[in-house]
Order: sequence, then structure tokens, then C-alpha cells
Amino acid sequence: MQILENASKENLEGYWDKFVAAAVEWAPVIATSILSALLIYLIGSWLIKYIKRFVDKTFERRKVEPSLRKFLTNLINWVLNILLFIVVVTQLGVQTSAFVAIIGAAGLAIGLALQGSLANFAGGVLILTLKPFRIGDYIESSNGESGTVMEIDIFNTKLNTPQNQLVVVPNGVLSNSSITNYTQMGTRRTWFDIGIAYSADLKQAKAVLLKVVESNEFALKEPAPQIVVTALGDSAVNLSVRVSASNENFWTMHEQLIIDCKAALDQAGIEIPFPQRELHVINRQLNG
Repeated sequence: MQILENASKENLEGYWDKFVAAAVEWAPVIATSILSALLIYLIGSWLIKYIKRFVDKTFERRKVEPSLRKFLTNLINWVLNILLFIVVVTQLGVQTSAFVAIIGAAGLAIGLALQGSLANFAGGVLILTLKPFRIGDYIESSNGESGTVMEIDIFNTKLNTPQNQLVVVPNGVLSNSSITNYTQMGTRRTWFDIGIAYSADLKQAKAVLLKVVESNEFALKEPAPQIVVTALGDSAVNLSVRVSASNENFWTMHEQLIIDCKAALDQAGIEIPFPQRELHVINRQLNG
């Protein structure tokens, strides 16, 4: 029994000696790896902060939209931190192939699950980069959405309709449709028709309407106003009134012109006919 105890004690001491020898042998390597990993982390963190400040200043200098700037800055920050994490754990001797495989599989799964969101994200990047419209513009898309742009996010755009309703439009849909921007040019041109009777003097009617336009306080001189004969309708000759105004005065001018044009034509004795049909009754007598 005593012999067994002595043998176990000797084996234990042998294991301990081997452990101490291995620890002494690997201690410098482990300490060097930890110190170098810590140094890489500190330097990498400082570089990431410097890059973020540099990117922020670059975006601000190039006048990138705030929402796109914030998203891209956060994206760059996440990518750099992931790369720093991989470098640090590699320095500690951890195999990173598993991390790369996990990140790739996660990226594929997220991409498949968020196809619609990614399309909206791509549309948001296009809108914020190409700037077909800005906040405050009144737009109309070929899909039927229209309103004043209140906010442009990376995934959707918020419109305020003339009825004071909030419409949230996905950027993927908006970027793939035709967009009419009524505000960007700074002025708008009214374009409405007035029908006058066939018996009226067209030159007189044009002169009356042009006088109304020239007396309107919001009508711009350039581009020059136009009164144009556009069509011979079923019951009237159509005159098109084309006048430009600034965006803020457009609707006021538009309403005033309609009211004043009708009053001026009435005063000049020029009839504005309503749609009508003439029926000709033929009386045929049957010989009996």
C-alpha cells in the first residue's frame, strides 16, 4: 500500500513538473500574443475613430444627406470593428475560418430574408445620392403617390398630401417609378383651357384673356404668358391659358386667373358655352 502511494506521489510530481516546464516554455509566447493583441486592439480602435471622423468630414464637405451619412458611417464602423475583432482573435491563435464561414452564412440568410428591405435600401441610396427630389418638394410618382416630401429615410420616404395625410412610400417602389417634381425648377406654369362659343371673335377673346393675365400680380413676365387656340371642340373653341408663377404663389394665381378670366369674358359678351347637342327632327309623312 505504501508502495502505491509513493508511486502515485511520484507520478503527480512528474505531471506537475511537466506542467511547470510547459508553462515556463509557453508563458513568453502567450504573454507576447496577449500583449500584441491588446496593442492591436488599442491602435485599431484609435484608427477606427480617426477614420470615422475623416468620413464624417468628407460626407459633410460633399453635402451628403444626413440620413445617408448616418447610415454609411454606422455601416463603416461595424465593418471596421468586425475586421478588428478578427485580427485580434487571430493574434491570440484562434482559427478565424469558422468566424468567416459564420459571417458568410449569416449574411446570406439575412439577404434572403430581407430582399424587399434591401431593395428599399438600394432605392434609398439612389434617391439620397442622385437627389431627384429634396425635403419640401412637391412630387408625384407614376404609381399615384403625390405630396410634399417631409422626410427621406434610408428605407422609405414620407409625403404629406394636400389633404394633410401622411403617406409612407417604400424607396424601392419610388426609385423604380417616374417622378414629377413640381418644385425643383422654382416656378410652375398653369395650363388650363377655356371654351368660347364658335360665334365669338377669337382675336378679341385672346386679347381679353391676355389683359387679365397681364394684370395679375403673381404672373411672371418671363417666360412670357401665352393664350393659344388648342382645339375645335364639340361645342366650343378651346383657348389654353399658359402663365408662370413662383411655387409659393402658383395656386393663388391659378384660382385668380380662372375667376378673372370668366368675369372678363362675361363683361365682353363672349359666351362660354356648356356641352350641348343639336337634334334635328325630320317629319316624314307616310303616303297611305
